[in-house]
Formats: sequence, structure tokens, C-alpha cells
Amino acid sequence: MAESNLKPVLELQHICKAFAKPSGEPLAVLSEINICLREGEILGLLGRSGSGKSTLLRIAGGLIKPTEGQVLYRAAPLDGPAEGIAIVFQTFALFPWLTVLENVEAGLDALGLGHAEIRARAMQAIDLIGLDGFQSAYPRELSGGMRQRVGFARAIVINPVLLLMDEPFSALDVLTAETLRTDFLDLWTEHLLPTKSVLMVTHNIEEAVQMCDKILVLSSNPGRIAAEIPVPLPHPRDRLDEEFRAIVDEIYSILTARTVESIGALSRAHGGLAQPLPRASVNKMSGLLETLAAQPYDGRANLAEFARSHRMEIDDLFPSAEALHMLEFAEFDDGALKLTAAGRAFVQSGTDERKRLFKEHLLRFVPLTAHIRRVLEERESHAAPSTRFEIELEDHLTAADAEQTLRAATAWGRYAELFTYDDQTRLFSIIPAGG
Repeated sequence: MAESNLKPVLELQHICKAFAKPSGEPLAVLSEINICLREGEILGLLGRSGSGKSTLLRIAGGLIKPTEGQVLYRAAPLDGPAEGIAIVFQTFALFPWLTVLENVEAGLDALGLGHAEIRARAMQAIDLIGLDGFQSAYPRELSGGMRQRVGFARAIVINPVLLLMDEPFSALDVLTAETLRTDFLDLWTEHLLPTKSVLMVTHNIEEAVQMCDKILVLSSNPGRIAAEIPVPLPHPRDRLDEEFRAIVDEIYSILTARTVESIGALSRAHGGLAQPLPRASVNKMSGLLETLAAQPYDGRANLAEFARSHRMEIDDLFPSAEALHMLEFAEFDDGALKLTAAGRAFVQSGTDERKRLFKEHLLRFVPLTAHIRRVLEERESHAAPSTRFEIELEDHLTAADAEQTLRAATAWGRYAELFTYDDQTRLFSIIPAGG
């Protein structure tokens, strides 16, 4: 059946979401999102942390309202949580004082069913999801994978039309996550689940290609749909298949291009102070530079292959790679990361020379660290409280992004000996030349 003939289960039309800055002005986190999820479809929302994926999922579930636009569930406007929509979160969110059976039955409490029907449906869900024999166990007795199976059972026991999944495998180890993904896909492809459609948030590119029929790649600041990628591969899918790898490579190319575009746009806005800094330590950046410089990469690595070889997801790899691009020690190059001449010089240098190079690049390419240093030099006391810079950042960034950005700038600046920071007094300071 052609996609256009399949009934839409969920439609998000012109969705925008903004939060208020301390000044009262709106700060956009989602902009002009349009999504149509049809029956029989698993749709993936893929993006880095901060792209608004989880916010969008909660809007889709009626848990929060958009600032603009509307959500249609089965062609009717959605105004709050609705019958037939279930959510599986990344944290297990179980009641520790209840058994597996009681936790699953809790999902039916609001439906007003009789005890016998509640028990029968709960037992059926427990059996379906592979928990038979653990009905009387408490969450503390279960492994992480088993606890997440309870979460799935509690979601599907209500026979949801729409299942929303917020990174449901991210809290699990690699092997457990792979087993649970495979089991879920087996139930889905064999039509053993009552669910008509699935909307899934993930930051794991291979997971998205393995599970989804279509992937929406979100960019950041604010979150927008950067690309819509169909995945026409039959299940089960082989990660080593050439077509599978081609889709993964395409996604990495899109993400690197959007990251470069975002870095350029934000570095030009508000004197660069609106540029969020990634959660990347100097140690991780140094390690990535050294790995890139060594064989087999010799200065250039395809990010998809690099991530697969080192078992890294985009939120593991991209923050360090983005920081190196911002600092011009490396650069994104069509889905790859390539060392610059400065990056090679950094790798070949000793500790003191590395600090000097890092300091030069911080002052040239990270306006916030240069701004902090300049303020400290201009003050008679050569000191300033962190709130001085937090307030400035919150004029342009969300509170979470402002906190992370200042934390990164602090760590990078301390390593480069641009300034010191006392966490107890929350003061930045410098020792003036000749002091």
C-alpha cells in the first residue's frame, strides 16, 4: 500500500516551542516542525543532545503544549494526554515497592477495568515481552534489561495505538540493548504488538537505521528538521550491509554539515557569546587528536567508521569533534574529521607547548574565554564572580546551555592558564603581568 493511503496516526503541524529568558523574551528551542506519522511506521527523531528531541516527543504525547502549531492524534486535536498513547522512557521509572506484575497492572488503573481483566491483560503483556516467571519479582531483583522490559510491558498493556519511546535503550549496556532492540523488532514485524505506530527518540545513528522506516535528523539552536531519510531496507537489517552503511554515512555527512553551519552562524551572532560550547574535556580532545594522527587514520577519519570501531555514539564523539573544529585543531570534511596543521602541531608538542597553542586558539576562536580574560584584566581586582557571565549567557541561551557553556569555558581556560576559578567562592581571577 502506498504511504499516502496509510492513515495518519499523529500529525505535528508548524510546531514551535520557546521558553522565556530571564529578560522575559522568548528563546526558541523548536522551530517549524512538521511531522506525519502513519500506521505501520516506526519514525525516528535523531539528533544530538540539545536538539529538542525529548521536548518534541513530550509535545507529541500531550505532556507539554507547543508555543505555536497544533498536534493531531487520529485526526483530532490533541490537548493533553490521550487514551491510546503510551510512553517508554530511558529511565526505568518503576515503583520499587511493587512487584513486576503490580507495576504492569498500574498501567491499567486509570482505565476502570475489573480486577480479572486487569490481571489477564497484565499477564499477557508480561508473557509477550519475555518476563514470564518474574511476576513476583521486585525491581531491585532485576537487571537493567529486565527492568526496561517491565517498562515496555507497562506501556503495551494498555494496547496503545501510538507508542512513544524516549531513548529506551540508552541506559543499557551494548549487548543488553541489542537483545532488547532485536526482541522488540521481532514483535513489531510479526505484528504481535497492538501498536499501530512508533515515534522514537535516539542519538544512536545505527540504532535509528536498524529500527526505523524513516529518520528525521534534527539540527540545534533551535531544533529544526534538517533532513528526512527513508530507510527502505527489509528486516532484519545487517549493520555490515553496504546499503546500511551508506545510510549511516549519509546521516554523518548531514550532521557534520549542519554542525559547521551552526558554528558559523552562532559565532557571528552577539559577538560569539551565543555560541554554546560542547561538553568536551581537554583530555578527550587531546585523545581524539592523538588517535586521528596515528595509524590507520593518518590525520583523517570517516566519523561513521570511527564511531563504529570505537563503539561511540554521536553524543560521545561529536562534542569533542565539534570543540576541535571550533578551536581549528581539526575540521569537519563531508562526514569525516581531518586534522589541521595546528592539530598536528599540538599532537607533536610537549605539555607546555600544548598549553601555549591551546591558549592562542582559545583567544582567537572562542569569544567567551577571550571575553572573560578581558573583563578580568580591566577590573582593578582582576577578579569577577561567575554570575557576571552567567547573566550574559542567559540572554542568548537556555539556562542549561548557559551553565554547560560556562563550565566548558572555565575548564578550557584553566587548562590554558588564561585564568583561575575558585569553585567555593565562584570567582574567576588572574594574576596580572608582573604581579
